[in-house]
Amino acid sequence: MLQPGEPAAMNPDTTPVSAHGRSKALTPEREQRVGSTVSVPLAPPRLDDGSELVMRVMPMPADANGNGDIFGGWIMAQVDLAGAVLPARIARGRIATVAVNEFLFKQAVSVGDLLSFYAKVVRVGNSSVTVHVAVYAERNPADLKTVKVTEANVTYVAIDRDGRPRPIPRG
Repeated sequence: MLQPGEPAAMNPDTTPVSAHGRSKALTPEREQRVGSTVSVPLAPPRLDDGSELVMRVMPMPADANGNGDIFGGWIMAQVDLAGAVLPARIARGRIATVAVNEFLFKQAVSVGDLLSFYAKVVRVGNSSVTVHVAVYAERNPADLKTVKVTEANVTYVAIDRDGRPRPIPRG
């Protein structure tokens, strides 16, 4: 499995196509000849621990404090959104955040960092799902570095139309 920052397969949306609609896949030789096409390392879809890439976002200046660091509350909101992806699939319907069990800020996040959010289900209960979310920042595009900036454990509960807990569907 790949770790964040390692080169991955090129995005199919960026594969050059000839005037006749035929794909012109990039080989290392072709990549050198095609000056306008650049291979960019992509975040891997999964980490070695089975976590799935569920969201990517780049914080903007409006998300920063006076020192240029991104507000912790903004990061927490993004973790809540990313963390809800897998529980929503499992619950097959409406969910609500019921607990933030743990939240660690490991490094500051800056404007221009590209954040990748990875989620892994750690527990499925009768009406709740707990996920672990790890956040990696890609920094300095000229000399790309990827660092873990945040991780959290968040619990979501499946709810009905009236906002009351409901069982998680099985099977």
